[in-house]
Amino acid sequence: MTDTLLRCEGLTRRWGGLVAVDGVSLGFERGQVHAVIGTNGAGKSTLINMLSGEIPPSAGTVHLLGQDVTGWTQPRRARAGLGRSYQRNTIFPGFTVLENCRLAAQAAYQRPWAWWQAASHCERSLGAARQALSRAGLDAVLDRPAGLLSHGQKRQLEIAMCLATAPQVLLLDEPLAGMGAEETERMLALLDELRQGHATLLVEHDMDAVFRIADWITVMVNGVVIASAAPGAIRSDPAVQAAYLGGH
Repeated sequence: MTDTLLRCEGLTRRWGGLVAVDGVSLGFERGQVHAVIGTNGAGKSTLINMLSGEIPPSAGTVHLLGQDVTGWTQPRRARAGLGRSYQRNTIFPGFTVLENCRLAAQAAYQRPWAWWQAASHCERSLGAARQALSRAGLDAVLDRPAGLLSHGQKRQLEIAMCLATAPQVLLLDEPLAGMGAEETERMLALLDELRQGHATLLVEHDMDAVFRIADWITVMVNGVVIASAAPGAIRSDPAVQAAYLGGH
């Protein structure tokens, strides 16, 4: 029995005459890192944007935790258990690490009835933020302005901000981009730890990292899935070698 937390069927996005994503059907399982790879323009980010609710599909459906969420907004999907990180940093550089994460948690634990109390005093949001930052390995820098973090720490903070909303599904768009070897190792360790309890969609260009961390790999070319299998099968697939891996 599989535990499919996120599923899309026939997902398509057209921009005028251009078909950016064409009839993609995929499932993302709890406990698995599912990598989506492809060259620039393959449709990876458009796929994530449709799954997260940032852009609507031209056709097809999205199911999150068994519910049809195709017509749901991005905030509603986030509240239902979907966390998202972006290619570029989306932190508030002048705020502390803890405050960045608390603001993310606050979005999940809204209390409009407590209008007399400062949101920064919400113990539930603070607790969720501290727990998420601890999982991301940022305990030692809670009070540091986020803008002063290293590049790798900023990426860790973005994942912590996702975790603070208590998601079951993580959509991670190039979390290793721009990292050195040591930062990459820390991030891979974090992704491995997060495997438990989450379904993770990973878009990443670092192929060595992808083949180390992924349980399942989907390859896209020109908006179409050309292969979706375990890493060993993907590495030996002639179509994938010809289209993406360069025959190696």
